[in-house]
Amino acid sequence: MEKKAKIYVAGHRGLVGGAIYRCLTTKGYTNIITRTHKELNLINQAEVNKFFAKEKPEYVFLAAAHVGGIGINSEHPAPFIYENMMIGFNIVEASRQNCVKKLLNLGSSCIYPKMAPQPLQEKSLLTGPLEPTNDAYAMAKISVIKLCQKYNFEYGTNFLSVMPTNLYGPGDNYDLAGSHVLPAMIRKFDDAKKSGKDEVILWGDGSPLREFLYSEDLADAIVYLMEHCNADDMLPESFVNVGSGKELTIKQVAEMVQDCIYKDAPGRICHIVWDTTKPNGTLRKLCDVRKLTSLGWTAKMPFDRGIELSYKDYLAGGGNMTKRQ
Repeated sequence: MEKKAKIYVAGHRGLVGGAIYRCLTTKGYTNIITRTHKELNLINQAEVNKFFAKEKPEYVFLAAAHVGGIGINSEHPAPFIYENMMIGFNIVEASRQNCVKKLLNLGSSCIYPKMAPQPLQEKSLLTGPLEPTNDAYAMAKISVIKLCQKYNFEYGTNFLSVMPTNLYGPGDNYDLAGSHVLPAMIRKFDDAKKSGKDEVILWGDGSPLREFLYSEDLADAIVYLMEHCNADDMLPESFVNVGSGKELTIKQVAEMVQDCIYKDAPGRICHIVWDTTKPNGTLRKLCDVRKLTSLGWTAKMPFDRGIELSYKDYLAGGGNMTKRQ
């Protein structure tokens, strides 16, 4: 990408989109286009087509999405499949019609079958049933991956897709009604510390294994791939996993978050209670990142340091604080 190239970041106010925007500006890109949801409804095909026809972006980062944790995914799956399919299809098709040079579509590691061999390899896509607690979101993401893949084949487009592992970082969603596991833990432990509660209740039994990636690391990987790689470099699947390649149990993650938040008050550490009536979700989800490594990128942020930076962001009021007390 040229430094003055016209670049559209869809979802620039989200966890990943915000990180991409910061990464691009840090690297000296000066012609970045953004729109808020009020300014451009990505679910509306006519609005998206009009925007692309007017602005003619050369490069597109598709980071806009309807996202949430295991609870809201299970209870309200319809918006997760409809909105994410519409957002993805509208942007990919508008990019094709307006001759976008390169597009990067942000997927998710939840696209893989529930019982896929670990670590998760790109070739495992569509080899078995999905995890039921987030299958709506996963199916939407799979459909956009396939759309990019088929467009590359039929129209000669250069549309890449990346599958990041579990993300966290500045600008995360700390609303307990819809947040992912790590930001939810940060809020729960901080609430307990401030209120003097002697216990924190967490979902499941703490045994599932999870891999985490700092959002600024993901943005660095995404921009790197847009600068140095093409869809053909990711064949035969036309997408690549992005992760740290390291995993921890949810129990270990909870203890690390607890240690971070109570670092200045070790004598007040609260008791963790595991609510086994709530779902664990997928028991293990580790990405095979050998293809990404072969393309020249590896994760940099140590997990404990990433938790510290995320907690500072929370205390500073970053991200979605809806329902924060």
